[in-house]
Amino acid sequence: MKVAPWEYLNKPFNSFNFHDLFYPTWIAALVFLVLLVILYNVRTRQLHRHPPYLDMYEWLLWTGVITFSLLLTYSLFVFYFFFVLVTEIVAVAVFVWIRFIHFPPVLAAYRNRLAKQRYFTRLKYAHPESTIRAKAVRSGRPGKPARRSSRRRR
Repeated sequence: MKVAPWEYLNKPFNSFNFHDLFYPTWIAALVFLVLLVILYNVRTRQLHRHPPYLDMYEWLLWTGVITFSLLLTYSLFVFYFFFVLVTEIVAVAVFVWIRFIHFPPVLAAYRNRLAKQRYFTRLKYAHPESTIRAKAVRSGRPGKPARRSSRRRR
């Protein structure tokens, strides 16, 4: 380290100035971008009936696509290290906010709603005859269907 740490912020992000960070950064960004797209496709197929989980994975997908694409762009076009550092810090903050602050209350409310639906469904069909239709009142004449009321419904 020949210069002060804050002076590295104004240096171009390339393999000459940051020989220990440059290749791991852009290779990791490329690998994470591919893994993120694969993970999104797999999880959305598994959770296609659960909209809050789909929303969370979509937020994570677009945050990751933007972040990793920016990191690849910064490496390709040799931006200052300041931009790389700020992008990484903001991306980590957004990922943490999405996963641990924004979506847990939404997911908890969704799980409670599903639990209530399961409870009421179980309660509704708990009695053995609850799924059997009641018989229609038949007229006293054999072979004749039950009479309809003379009043018309509107």
